[in-house]
Amino acid sequence: MLLGLKEQDYPGTSRIEQWPTWDLPILKWAKAQGAVTGFAHSGWGLGVATAELPNHEMPGFDSIGANEYIMDVTHEGMVDFISAADTPAPWELNIWYHTLNVGFRTRISGETDFPCISGNRVGQGRSYGKVDGRLSYGSWIESIRAGRTYVSDGRSHLMDFAVNGHEAGTGGSEVSLPVGGVARVTLKVAAWLDPVPNEAVRSLPFFQSPYWDVERARIGSSREVPVELVVNGRPADRKSALADGTVREVSFEVPLRASSWLAARVYPSAHTNPVFAIVDGRPIRASRRSAEWCLAAVSQCWTQKAPKIAPGALDEAREAYAHARETYRRRIDESPPGS
Repeated sequence: MLLGLKEQDYPGTSRIEQWPTWDLPILKWAKAQGAVTGFAHSGWGLGVATAELPNHEMPGFDSIGANEYIMDVTHEGMVDFISAADTPAPWELNIWYHTLNVGFRTRISGETDFPCISGNRVGQGRSYGKVDGRLSYGSWIESIRAGRTYVSDGRSHLMDFAVNGHEAGTGGSEVSLPVGGVARVTLKVAAWLDPVPNEAVRSLPFFQSPYWDVERARIGSSREVPVELVVNGRPADRKSALADGTVREVSFEVPLRASSWLAARVYPSAHTNPVFAIVDGRPIRASRRSAEWCLAAVSQCWTQKAPKIAPGALDEAREAYAHARETYRRRIDESPPGS
């Protein structure tokens, strides 16, 4: 996705078949225009059998989703966001969680690929952005770039997510802490569930649409949903919220011994963008297993994409993928053993 382009046609082309056959040249061209860049229908090609998050199964990287993201993200400044709420949630979030765990700072955005992937309704996946001043398309896409947004199906909301008073999407979404410092998380939560459970939705497997739906988050037969604090991809704490449409304040506290990213979610219905808690000035290297997964994923992606890259572009693409492999090797070395 290329948001805010000034020129719509890739240089030297008159039809789409003439565009580059891999992502990075297109991202560079868009970035030269100041565009906000990201990936659509992210989960396609990233499907695995498990719904665990994060998981370490290796998907095929063989479709039209956020496949080359695993390489592109290692090239500084090329990818602003990964989209969600349009394909199965575990497939979208797993690759995002892994790359956050090794220190990249891609944001998340909502998506509805209507009517291609789903013809149910426009707005099935949404980005709610907070902007300063008058709302415009430009200010809204800048909120996506900054991460001053949250993703939702429209029936649960996670507003004003902040860590130690630093709101997501402001000041680089970064807060500094000493070793063992406490991250104090605050946000406002609202959700709506009908009093009677909708078994037709919540009985569906995670890989059947609607993929993001507040009904899937319902706790048992109650009218409550779980609000989870996510630290480095795993729930660190959880509180229940009555889904009656009332806005409620929720808070968490968690001590951090190493640099981490934090977010909140009502899964799979809404997800905030992260705040990056930098402990003792050190970069986020939360998981060696995530770095190892990313390295293996680059090689898997190359097996699927290389045969489709134009012969004249193969050398450049090979170098770009080699850069990604070297980046992940360094991050493996920089990550704590056993993490």
